[in-house]
Amino acid sequence: MTVSTTAPAPGRDDLADDAGRKADRPDFLLCRNGYRAVAHGRAGSFDDAAEAAEALRSGRAPAVTGALPFDIREAAALSVPRRIDVVHGAWAPGPVTLGPSTRIARLDPPLDEHRRRVTAAVAALADPGTDLQKVVLARSVLLDCPDPIGAWELAAALRAQDPAGSVFVTGLAPAGRPGALVGASPEVLVRKTGTTVSAHPLAGSAPRSADPAVDDARRRALAGSPKDHAEHGYVVAAIADALAPLCRRLDVPARPELMSTPAMWHLGTPITGELADPTLTALDLALAVHPTPAICGTPTRAARDHILATESSRGFYSGAVGWARAGHDGGDGEWMVSIRCAEVSGDGRSIRTWAGGGIVADSDPDSEVAETEAKLATVLRAVGVERATR
Repeated sequence: MTVSTTAPAPGRDDLADDAGRKADRPDFLLCRNGYRAVAHGRAGSFDDAAEAAEALRSGRAPAVTGALPFDIREAAALSVPRRIDVVHGAWAPGPVTLGPSTRIARLDPPLDEHRRRVTAAVAALADPGTDLQKVVLARSVLLDCPDPIGAWELAAALRAQDPAGSVFVTGLAPAGRPGALVGASPEVLVRKTGTTVSAHPLAGSAPRSADPAVDDARRRALAGSPKDHAEHGYVVAAIADALAPLCRRLDVPARPELMSTPAMWHLGTPITGELADPTLTALDLALAVHPTPAICGTPTRAARDHILATESSRGFYSGAVGWARAGHDGGDGEWMVSIRCAEVSGDGRSIRTWAGGGIVADSDPDSEVAETEAKLATVLRAVGVERATR
């Protein structure tokens, strides 16, 4: 396998033609603000994340790319690429026009059922006999695409919608699924560069508004919200607890900062540390912290069990997408939380997208529905659907 850190100059889309198509598409892309990781070909694959991590540590696999599921006990979709390039500069795709006939085929669950699930979760959280403190409940939207939409076309549309954001594409064949996972996640699960580890958890959210005054009011309300700060605190504490035993030093800011996407305001905390064992890989670190309370809840096992008993399978939604090099090659890599994402079918005729929100004891069901509506807008607007209702 070839590992490269040299690349074509950024600018024109070197991954596609102007129509967003190319026969020899890469098998994996993670595009960040300052770089992109691009993988070609498959020399091997893993559906077991622990086995993939061991292969990286031992050097049997020089690199791994792909996706982790929400429930790590399910099949992963990880590949050993024949070539991986870490390219300075972001992906700049040409213009793409998606099929105009995309429509909502089904909501899972219907909105009233999602409200009932939130109400039931609030009651469970208020039970004095439970140790559950937070649970993240999600809903999904199934889209019908009479004019097929390819994974790379959707990725290009997401990139055009937010040129400063992140975007990823990865095939799911190693998990026995014929389609691809595509998304524009704003959340770094974990990144490793040399002996430095970093994470940037997001929890606590508010929808953006086109009205500057309303948008600023929502920003200020989020910044001062005790409920959202408490929810965010669970996430930061869990990640810090997972990383601290692996680090000589770990820096965790006392208060979160505000960050934004075109759709949402978020509370975020940049966490950085120095690893005690430099041979740990980015995949090792991702497995150490996943799933975080940002997409599962706390305590993890109780929240996960509540989710699995309540929702349809999430698959790779709220898992992680990323890449890692072998330990003897530094173990560098980066994994994003797979939110603001969609699974595109192999034939491009159906797309499923998800959004969730953290439920705590004082959550309001109507506000939680509105939050999922705002988060779903990232993918829905990219395919020309305005609202996640029928």
